[in-house]
Amino acid sequence: MTDHQEIRLSVDKVKKVYRRDDKEFEAVKSLTFDLHQGEFACLVGPSGSGKTTLLKCIAGLMKPTSGSVVLDGNRVDGPAKGMAVVFQEYGRSLYPWMTVAANIELPLKIAKLPKAERRARVDEALHSVGLEQARSSYPWQLSGGMQQRVAIARAVATHPSVLLMDEPFAAVDAQTRADLEDLVRSVWKRHDMTILFVTHDIEESVYLGERVLVLSSSPTVIQDDVKIDLPDERDQLGTRSLARFSELRAHVYEQVQFAKTNKSGMVTSQQHAVL
Repeated sequence: MTDHQEIRLSVDKVKKVYRRDDKEFEAVKSLTFDLHQGEFACLVGPSGSGKTTLLKCIAGLMKPTSGSVVLDGNRVDGPAKGMAVVFQEYGRSLYPWMTVAANIELPLKIAKLPKAERRARVDEALHSVGLEQARSSYPWQLSGGMQQRVAIARAVATHPSVLLMDEPFAAVDAQTRADLEDLVRSVWKRHDMTILFVTHDIEESVYLGERVLVLSSSPTVIQDDVKIDLPDERDQLGTRSLARFSELRAHVYEQVQFAKTNKSGMVTSQQHAVL
């Protein structure tokens, strides 16, 4: 998916300072980037670089110390209509006493959508994640991977302009993770949504995204913004076997290592030739 035009999400000089016991800790120094309609961007960085803090600020779950987040032209000052979040801990985000369909429908009820529209959206979301047969099941009856599919379906059913995903596959096994990666790319294409995907897995970021934002160590800035020029159609074996995939993975890995050691994020002339 290319030729993105309209800006969906604008993050402008976002800074977050924590204050504890009369001391200040600057978690995020200054972050600025835009996401366009239909863009799939991944966010990586060293442990403790502020990935989750940034995501919470973008989602309106945490107020930045300064700077702004704008979604579809409107400043985000709290949980915003048009933005959905999928967290890593899917077990805590699903209500075990509600069926799969009821879990997906809940935010639509809160939004007071008509019953017929709610039903249509639930059906569409279930189809998108391949869980049509599980609509009457309860989360505790499903595997971890299937529960995360329910969480994704619930987010998709709200028809968000921007979908935020915070390391959503970190708690599942490798095969399930690969299946979910392909599922997310399928959902992204089907619904033409904008996705910001936070991950600590460098290979995952290169496989999934059109773009990888590399964060520096804390206090955090954008250290590198890498265009992922892989084929639009991707598969786990073929794409990961490409020489270009290996080049991009090596570059992102090197940038993360620079960040860990507080070295400059400058790209060498040799890397420029590669990228």
